[in-house]
Amino acid sequence: MHYSSGNYEAFARPRKPEGVDEKSAWLVGAGLASMAAAIFLIRDGQMSGDRITILEELTLPGGALDGIKYPEKGFVIRGGRELEDHMECLWDLMRTVPSLEIEGASVLDEFYWLNKDDPNFSKRRVTEKQGQDAGTNFTFGLSEKTQKEIVHVFLASREDMENKRIDEVFSPEFLATNFWLYWRTMFAFEEWHSALEMKLYLHRFVHQLGGFPDMSSLKFTKYNQYESFVLPMYTYLLEQGVKFEFSTTVTDVQFDITDGAKRATRIEWERKGERGGVDLSDNDLAFMTIGSLTENSDDGDQHTAARLLDGPAPAWDLWKRIARRSPSFGRPEVFCGDIEKTKWESATITTLDERIPAYIEKIAERDPFAGKVVTGGIVTARDSPWLMSWTVNRQPHFTAQKPTEIVVWVYSLFVDVPGAYVKKAMQDCTGEEITQEWLYQMGVPEADIPELAATAAKTVPVMMPYVTAFFMPRQAGDRPAVVPEESVNFAFLGQFAETTRDCIFTTEYSVRTAMESTYQLLGIERGVPEVFNSTYDIRFLLHATNILRDKEPVKVPGGHFAEKHLVHRFLNNELGQLVTDFGLIPAVGDLRAHPRTDDAIP
Repeated sequence: MHYSSGNYEAFARPRKPEGVDEKSAWLVGAGLASMAAAIFLIRDGQMSGDRITILEELTLPGGALDGIKYPEKGFVIRGGRELEDHMECLWDLMRTVPSLEIEGASVLDEFYWLNKDDPNFSKRRVTEKQGQDAGTNFTFGLSEKTQKEIVHVFLASREDMENKRIDEVFSPEFLATNFWLYWRTMFAFEEWHSALEMKLYLHRFVHQLGGFPDMSSLKFTKYNQYESFVLPMYTYLLEQGVKFEFSTTVTDVQFDITDGAKRATRIEWERKGERGGVDLSDNDLAFMTIGSLTENSDDGDQHTAARLLDGPAPAWDLWKRIARRSPSFGRPEVFCGDIEKTKWESATITTLDERIPAYIEKIAERDPFAGKVVTGGIVTARDSPWLMSWTVNRQPHFTAQKPTEIVVWVYSLFVDVPGAYVKKAMQDCTGEEITQEWLYQMGVPEADIPELAATAAKTVPVMMPYVTAFFMPRQAGDRPAVVPEESVNFAFLGQFAETTRDCIFTTEYSVRTAMESTYQLLGIERGVPEVFNSTYDIRFLLHATNILRDKEPVKVPGGHFAEKHLVHRFLNNELGQLVTDFGLIPAVGDLRAHPRTDDAIP
């Protein structure tokens, strides 16, 4: 396997791998990584779909990419996915999957056209004092000192950031900035999370920093992630003959480990109370999703709080058993061993009439019933004790919605402290009580809150014990390689497998592990798309430097005369053109507007 960029290998079709007609594939888990791996096996590996079997504990595919309507309870989305242009493996995948709504189009075509016609951006990112604009003015508010802290982390080696917390490399001053508020609520980072992961995020998304404050760097699907992504993939795979075995809990994988070779020999499972399994031959490939951010999720309802389940966790227990076989199979306890640091709670609120949407429209400054972008990403209530954020995506968010309904997603980072209106921790609240707290943060008059929460909405809270497990401080070796050294016939998939330079908690990461694993195990003669190289591009680095300064030009020693002299000299060469184009030093008489996104960079 190798990485590539550019059109040469992006559009080339690999030849059929030798011996693929005799091979079969077994995939553990039916989440995005496994489904993507199955599609790459078929499309690029030219494996027949009927030789692929996907084993899944749940009764439907998708894993963390979900969206469902439960009878009586209502609509549920445990989390959302923030997407951007440069998810190279994801879009490579979605160009193959047919759209379910537009004949002759792919899921990528459908997504691209949607976001061209209705670009995403927020008109109000942060509120305070019960729904009032917080006055951040979409700025980062970084001082020279805190800018230098970001640069220090950016330039540090990976080894320097291993096993360190964010609050060990950033000062309290930085943690009080707008930058950290945007960052932590957008990505669900806590102060005790991994400094290494934050560093990787800075590198991965340096080209998008300009769009962070107003969310213009993001793109979203038409519907919830299940209907927009999972259902088209599932339909395609079924048409290709792929077998899905639901209600099947994989309990163990056996290996033969000798000098110079590691081979998966058997997959064991439980199904309907009965034990079973399959012996793996030399022609069988095993792809195992390890760990799970949504494992042991628990749904409450309008009148019931969600529970924090800290008992047996099959996905984590499976990885623990696998990890005992070899040090190269990772250390799962690093990620799943402290639920208090990896949990948070979300809630899906369905409004039932026009009363609550009127308050949504006041903050979003858009009609939530118009079928277009509404909030443009999350709105964070900065002074919320729970640090609550909420979002309304394009409506309908589910095809089964009634015309009078709006689906809202809410989440909080601090779930174990009392709220401002509801004097209880979010984790102890019913759906109705969470709705009350949300209405309070939106500025609904307190006298109206009980009635609206009881009669104008139906809410399902979800507690997720492991939702930020992959952000725990770590070091090299804690996550196994996608294809461990000396592996003959198996690979690890998903957020807890280690791949090069990309960052977790993204759809792209799951798909990248799928592509890397299938290409390596089958010897597919096509390059895996390299991670977008913005971190090595001087234009994006200059862009980021200016944005982090809230577009304030660098002061040139010597005052206006020196500045004028320097700028005139700069304008005569390429370096000077870059520096003035990107606003670090103003061109004399021409303080040009700085491009906000990579689309505008020359």
